[in-house]
Amino acid sequence: MVLPAVISVFIFSYIPMGGIVMAFQDYTAALGITGSPFVGLKHFRYMFENDYFLKITLNTVIFACSKIVLNLFIPFIFALLLNEVRNMAYKRSIQTLVYLPHFLSWVTLGGILIDLLAQTGIINQLLTALFGTKPIFFLGDGTWFRLTIIFSDVWKEFGFNTILFLAALAGINPALYEAAEVDGASRIKQTLHITIPSLTPILIVIATLALGNVLNANFDQVFNLYSPMVYQQGDIIDTFVYREAMLSGQFSFATAVSLFKSLISLVLIIVSYRLASKYAGYRIF
Repeated sequence: MVLPAVISVFIFSYIPMGGIVMAFQDYTAALGITGSPFVGLKHFRYMFENDYFLKITLNTVIFACSKIVLNLFIPFIFALLLNEVRNMAYKRSIQTLVYLPHFLSWVTLGGILIDLLAQTGIINQLLTALFGTKPIFFLGDGTWFRLTIIFSDVWKEFGFNTILFLAALAGINPALYEAAEVDGASRIKQTLHITIPSLTPILIVIATLALGNVLNANFDQVFNLYSPMVYQQGDIIDTFVYREAMLSGQFSFATAVSLFKSLISLVLIIVSYRLASKYAGYRIF
């Protein structure tokens, strides 16, 4: 049963690793991997000397860290609030509504957001009508673009992340709440002394494992929303690699940047796994 998955991973994940050698070559399509000259660490030196690379790395970290933090605490708080709803039909309806955006692709959502956030879009029309403000260039102003990227991602994903905490809530022993009620504990005290401590281990696991995504700022989202006007504040490593490789034909440099990102991500994944094992008892093997 596992064999098809192993073959698929080997074909699409391991065989392409042979292309890593391009990071150490001046690759040209005419000469191919076997004929292109080796240049050692030339592209890596250029990468670290390139001020723009430092800029996109900073953008990537800002986006990724903001999303990680908000996608932890907003679902955590929302799960606590949703857990207090006693009407099951109402509770399930809310859960379904906040969960639905997770199933939409960023191609679809990107088109919707571009229409909604345009200077003549419905959001700016509402702001102008209600507060008399001038239209905000959400996708053309660097500061607003960063906020748009971060909060649109949180809006899309917090419903899915909420399910993880609701699942953990379902595993809490009801006897703890019954004993607390007998002792006269209010709902707030039950939340503070039973619910939150019970959710802390899963919160630690999710937070530590998320460290491996510090350099993943969601290519699909940024690619569908950014433009040359916001490259300085909105460009990330993945979109930069795409443009260098696919549009500029700088395959070797793009491979070097991508390899650097992959190595850092690997280190962060190992560190996060060690932290999850140490502080939350989470182990895969």
